[in-house]
Amino acid sequence: MGHDQPNPPTTRPEDSRFGLDDGHGSASKQAHSTSSYTTLALGALGVVYGDIGTSPLYALRETVLAATAAHGAVTGVALATPVPRDIVIGVLSLILWSLVVVVSLKYVLLLMRADNNGEGGILTLVALAQRGLGRARGGVVLFLGMAGAALFYGDAVITPAISVLSAVEGIKLVTSALDDYVLTIASVILVALFIVQSGGTEKVATFFGPVMLVWFLALGGLGIYHIADDLSILSSINPYYGLRFFIDHPAVSLAVLGSVCLAVTGAEALYADMGHFGRGPIRSAWTYVVFPSLWLNYLGQGALILSDPSAIDNPFYRLAPEGFILPLVILATIATIIASQAVITGAFSLTRQAIQLGLLPRLEIRHTSEHTSGQIYIPRINWMLLVVVLILVFAFRTSSNLSHAYGIAVFGTMVVSSLLAFIVIRRGWGWSLPATVALILPFLVIDVAFFSANMLKLFSGGYMPVLLAIFLVVLMWTWVRGTKILFDKTRKTDVPLLELVGMLSKSPPVRVKGMAVFLTSDPETAPASLLHNLKHNKVLHERNVILTVRSADTPRVAEEERVRLSRITDDFWRVEMVYGYMESPNIPKGLAVLRKQGFKFDIMSTSFFLSRRSIKASPQSGMPIWQDKLFISLTKSATDATSFFQIPTGRVVEVGTQVSV
Repeated sequence: MGHDQPNPPTTRPEDSRFGLDDGHGSASKQAHSTSSYTTLALGALGVVYGDIGTSPLYALRETVLAATAAHGAVTGVALATPVPRDIVIGVLSLILWSLVVVVSLKYVLLLMRADNNGEGGILTLVALAQRGLGRARGGVVLFLGMAGAALFYGDAVITPAISVLSAVEGIKLVTSALDDYVLTIASVILVALFIVQSGGTEKVATFFGPVMLVWFLALGGLGIYHIADDLSILSSINPYYGLRFFIDHPAVSLAVLGSVCLAVTGAEALYADMGHFGRGPIRSAWTYVVFPSLWLNYLGQGALILSDPSAIDNPFYRLAPEGFILPLVILATIATIIASQAVITGAFSLTRQAIQLGLLPRLEIRHTSEHTSGQIYIPRINWMLLVVVLILVFAFRTSSNLSHAYGIAVFGTMVVSSLLAFIVIRRGWGWSLPATVALILPFLVIDVAFFSANMLKLFSGGYMPVLLAIFLVVLMWTWVRGTKILFDKTRKTDVPLLELVGMLSKSPPVRVKGMAVFLTSDPETAPASLLHNLKHNKVLHERNVILTVRSADTPRVAEEERVRLSRITDDFWRVEMVYGYMESPNIPKGLAVLRKQGFKFDIMSTSFFLSRRSIKASPQSGMPIWQDKLFISLTKSATDATSFFQIPTGRVVEVGTQVSV
């Protein structure tokens, strides 16, 4: 990162709470105390359920096509024949019960109990698992977190591409004149979506909930409208037919699972967005609106396919009466934009957590709301996502082709979440090993089965999220490894702070008025910027603060616990600031808190000294030369500490040092 870095998150067991039952995380209680339960549930419809709510656009179609294609390959039956009834009912039963087991049981009932002061998400599980295992065995947990986060980024680029494409493809049913413009229309929508990110989503977000409520009501209504086409479709509610499908079609079952998973994509958003809405509203929205609407829509699509086999080309849009197809296309397009918006903001939030946990270099983070700290915009991530999304759109060209790339990212993340949940429940909740295995093993088996099924599509599109995940894991591992090597190397030449203070007391240099703040990652050693200031300027300020900024393994830190002050001498003070991994550090605000402790602080008479490191590769670095170069490029690309810590630029003095790694 070029500057002295905060240490990895400090383990603070006293901040942990597991298995809350109040419906809201403790961190979100105050934020939501004046908001009604219904308003929060409505907001959850827009932000949390956009992804899974647009799955009916393509999930059943792709699953039935996968089943019939595999069935035709095995039996030699021509694909033009009507889809066998047992395949439609069996596939639909698998989809419906996947929603029950994966979403309702795993995420809604189980994982939403594993919160970190009200926050959820893959990196929250990492923080909880590290706390349970301790630092000595935290390496495996950290690697799992890297893999889960990397796969989430794959989801973040595929979701906008497949969702918007599948919605716009409905135009083909309205008029064939626009067939050649589907990619162009989808690209324009996506570019516009990413451009507006810099303005923030606060105003647009107020419309998300009501629009998605209309969308889910439309899903349920269209499903009910067509269930009567073939009432035998109701037999799919019996899980027997899903299990029977595996018995009757063992040769195609794995291929079918690879498409069934499309129905549950977006389930991880339930857990990741828990801190924004609370556990209760998210559960209520799923139980009373989302789940029934999805179930009814899939039943309606299944009944339509049985009664009219030609509807398999696009069963979702075929549900609508002729004159309502265009309005449905427009509504679906809006819904997919909302789904894309949710996953983009999720990528911003995940990036901030990764930076605070030391997995990524510092990046510029802009706050887009004066009222909501969670609404942020990260320019570099935004434009990188847009480039990859457009590449996907033009490389795969249709939502059917893109569906091959989707499942690996989603269920790779789910496998990681199950493994981390095992550690949290065993170590954090204190469950016995047999009880933990009995609880987690069924979910893990299902996740692994889905993941394995999607690996069959590795060479037909699944390689994309795999390559992206490998690249990002290498990137994060290089950063973690490089910063540790850099810390260890600089520590060898460091001067103990107390030793330096003693020397200065015996032979004091020239004093100047005001206060100097020296940022360092190790409060026990003298900051390089302090040593260089003494060496070159030969002066010392009246008051000197050795400041360390640390990241806690909790999402947020209470203001009264933000700053810790300790006196060394009348001239030197140690200050430690602690920020949660969901917070953005603000040093001036943090120092202002010290006034309540009787410590005088005036920003206009304070100078901040930072050490800017110029890093060069060394043959004895401990990393291969390519990794050295990658680490150095990451340090150069990192946002400077002045911006990251929100220090006024006019109060900063930077001192350059050169370090070999």
